[in-house]
Amino acid sequence: MTLALIDIRSGNLHSVANALAAAGATDVLITADPDDLARADRIVLPGVGAFGACAANLRAIDGLEEALRTAVFDHGRPFLGICVGMQLMAETGEEMGIHRGLGWMKGRVRRLDPGTMAAKVPHMGWNDVRPAGGHPLVPAGEAYFLHSYAYEGDDVVATTNHAGPVTAAIARDTMLGLQFHPEKSQRYGLDLLANFLKWRP
Repeated sequence: MTLALIDIRSGNLHSVANALAAAGATDVLITADPDDLARADRIVLPGVGAFGACAANLRAIDGLEEALRTAVFDHGRPFLGICVGMQLMAETGEEMGIHRGLGWMKGRVRRLDPGTMAAKVPHMGWNDVRPAGGHPLVPAGEAYFLHSYAYEGDDVVATTNHAGPVTAAIARDTMLGLQFHPEKSQRYGLDLLANFLKWRP
């Protein structure tokens, strides 16, 4: 089984690759080549940083956005988005302007508002993951978060509490997005990645 770990010049790819290997992945290909996506059995899109910059990096790679959509929507490849990789699944992101996402989920990514929350921004550290939709890959547990923006919209399958509910995971069909970092979430994160590798949606 080949897993394509997408390189959009954002995020610690090697930490994610190491976590996937620890979870049981045997053929992880770090790539931005659309042809590799067409051959991959599973796809992981990590991302760290600003929504707009990550979206621009993705679209700067000729054919990548189209190859992603074809693999996920036409061929039903299991897809995992991590942190900003999850946020890019939304229609728009509102970090330093309005930026177009992939539009896979009906929702937007907005800044956590310290004016209405008795909690610090960024939301950083360990926090509970509370299942909201019964998704088989997202059980209750504790995970490591680091973000200042959060998804608001449809298909939320887990939340966390940061002076109020905040989206922790979204999912639909063969797509799963995690706001937290499974590669930094110790046993909880490794178990989740292991289950993703076995997932037959």
